[in-house]
Amino acid sequence: MPKKKSEAQELREALCSKKKHAALRMDDKEIKKAFDYCGKYMDFLGKAKIERQAAAFTVAEAKKHGYVPFEKGKKYKAGDKVYYLNRGKAVIFAYIGKKDVKEGLRISAAHIDSPRLDLKQNPLYEQDEVAYFKTHYYGGIKKYQWPTVPLALHGVIVKEDGTVIDVNIGDDEGDPVFAVTDLLPHLAQDQMKRASTEIIRGEELNILIGSLPFRDDDASERVKLAIMKLLHDKYGITEDDFISAELDAVPAGKPLDVGFDRSLIGAYGHDDKVCAYTAFSALMDIKKTPERTALVILTDKEETGSDGVTGLKSSYFRYFVDDLAEAFGMDGRTVLSRSECLSADVNAAFDPTFPDVLERRNAAFINYGVCVTKFTGARGKSGTSDASAEFVGKVRAMFNKAGVVWQTGELGKVDLGGGGTVAAYIANLNVDTVDVGVPVLCMHAPFEIVAKMDVYQTYKAFSVFMA
Repeated sequence: MPKKKSEAQELREALCSKKKHAALRMDDKEIKKAFDYCGKYMDFLGKAKIERQAAAFTVAEAKKHGYVPFEKGKKYKAGDKVYYLNRGKAVIFAYIGKKDVKEGLRISAAHIDSPRLDLKQNPLYEQDEVAYFKTHYYGGIKKYQWPTVPLALHGVIVKEDGTVIDVNIGDDEGDPVFAVTDLLPHLAQDQMKRASTEIIRGEELNILIGSLPFRDDDASERVKLAIMKLLHDKYGITEDDFISAELDAVPAGKPLDVGFDRSLIGAYGHDDKVCAYTAFSALMDIKKTPERTALVILTDKEETGSDGVTGLKSSYFRYFVDDLAEAFGMDGRTVLSRSECLSADVNAAFDPTFPDVLERRNAAFINYGVCVTKFTGARGKSGTSDASAEFVGKVRAMFNKAGVVWQTGELGKVDLGGGGTVAAYIANLNVDTVDVGVPVLCMHAPFEIVAKMDVYQTYKAFSVFMA
């Protein structure tokens, strides 16, 4: 006979939290689903390293699911699917629900930009018969992590006549790659005395791009000239065309399985494409018209503060809601005030090698499911929306009812942590908002790591929210 539980055991089971590894709460069939799903995510991540590529990829996929461009002034009905592409770098998808939009929207918002090295407007130079690109890093990075990493170059060059040239070098078979150089340990004694933020300085993040000279002894800067000739032969550009270019250096290579058990994914750009893809694919996989209009925002510029025309501080999202509401004879502010949002962004995963920066009781762990982050900010919760208890309670009940494996987490200890998401900018529009996303190890590094179980549970969370 099984041993009778003590009163303390019964009370503990009834009253205390019971966190458990996601794989221990999932059967073999669901674990296989998680691995299969992550295969599709890895394919997306390898093809969408910058926001332009992520926007183009998702629009192309959405068209296959029946989405069409949104038209201001057109009347829409339940079951219609529309998208709005903002300058090729941010996109909104909407699946019109059964209930009138006056009942509010179910919004999921993620960002599709990631930290990287951007080329300056006059990037090309030669020094001691070696050619380089000058860069200005984008977003919060540890600068010392970027030297000696194989880099690919992605983006666009816009010529004076308006011609747009797509650039994608370093990720296809047979492509060359690029790199930022670093000192050998034998000669780095003075460098290693620098503060960690200065081991590699911003102006030292110069990308090595070539070393063969133009074969003419009368020419000056012959390596630079040879590189410029290669670029002109391939793209038809001159040096002045860099002024109207957006070229990003990102880690080269495809996403990889990590660990003997292949339970983890290592790649560049999990922050925040892992949440962008889970929210987007959840919307695409809705089998029947949702009860409330489901809307997914994939936005730009989060890593630099969400400013600019494609960032979520811009009015493009509010204008879209205004236009959508108008199609149903409503005003946008009423629709927004009755809407709810899961701000789809990652959180820091507890790293056992560096345990002191996180408070264990309120940290997110890999393989414990999607993380609900009630507030971000730092040192007094500055810069955060701090979701209401009522809305967190509603999300909690929704996830529990659907069997979503979830946890809560903060972004570090009170006086150490911090970091922002787009949650505040949506909440500022009078929308109930809370952050929901995947815990990430090595966040903002060239090689970030997430757990497949967490990715799949995040997909389930968005699916439940928008269905």
